[in-house]
Amino acid sequence: MDTAAMDTATTVDMAHDAHADGHDHPSDWEYIKIALWLAFFTLIEVGTYFESVHNLPEWSLYAILTFLMIVKFIMVGWFFMHLKYDSKNYTRTFVFGLLLAIAVYLIMLLASSLFG
Repeated sequence: MDTAAMDTATTVDMAHDAHADGHDHPSDWEYIKIALWLAFFTLIEVGTYFESVHNLPEWSLYAILTFLMIVKFIMVGWFFMHLKYDSKNYTRTFVFGLLLAIAVYLIMLLASSLFG
């Protein structure tokens, strides 16, 4: 085996060992459970668009959708993007993005209700 192939194999083995020592990933069943919860939350979101199903006031629909948006964002980031196991700086970045998205959403919601 030439030295380049040996260096590559050694680098891959070292990276695998470092990753394996770092943390345990969720099992396949945990990923399936999370996906089922996300599907359930999406079903609730879609259900808010059918007025014949509910007689909720408009503000409660916005509250439900905002809450579900936050929960789904956290679940996807925490498990599927592995923020649970990564540096806290990544978590802070995603939380900042979430807060910024919520602020923009609320500003647009207020602006459309005031000027619409």
